[in-house]
Amino acid sequence: MSSGLEIERKFLVEGDDYKRLAFDKSRIQQGYICSGHGRTVRVRIRDKQAFLTIKGPSLNGGLSRYEFEQEIPFEAAQDLLKLCEPGMIDKTRWLVKSGKHIFEVDEFYGDNEGLVMAEVELGTEDEQYEKPDFIGEEVTGDRRFYNSHLRQYPYKMWRQQSNH
Repeated sequence: MSSGLEIERKFLVEGDDYKRLAFDKSRIQQGYICSGHGRTVRVRIRDKQAFLTIKGPSLNGGLSRYEFEQEIPFEAAQDLLKLCEPGMIDKTRWLVKSGKHIFEVDEFYGDNEGLVMAEVELGTEDEQYEKPDFIGEEVTGDRRFYNSHLRQYPYKMWRQQSNH
């Protein structure tokens, strides 16, 4: 179980060098039992592990938010996914080390196909980090790129209307 303040920055990814640089990857499927007013209750299956995560509203322009996460039985997660709001997030997460940090690069499928984003978790809001070459525009705090938003308004619906 983990809980506390999550501090992270999000970026769009350019190219696919992250695949060559990755030291690990996993397939993730997740659904949302509820999402609204910046709060989410999420069920996630990552390979053969399952988690229930509760997140509070974003603070400081989307840079930080409270997060509680608990591993749950795989079978329970499969049952809980059936209770989720419509729209499933399906992605591969690639882990890339850069300096003393690990960037989590998410390659999305389904209605979010074509979207690739990276996140880096930080210990403090002003902590320095080394950006890998594949890191593009920062989208921290842009709600369009929150998984809970992508579930309702997938990338395919709005990518042609924006620069992304």
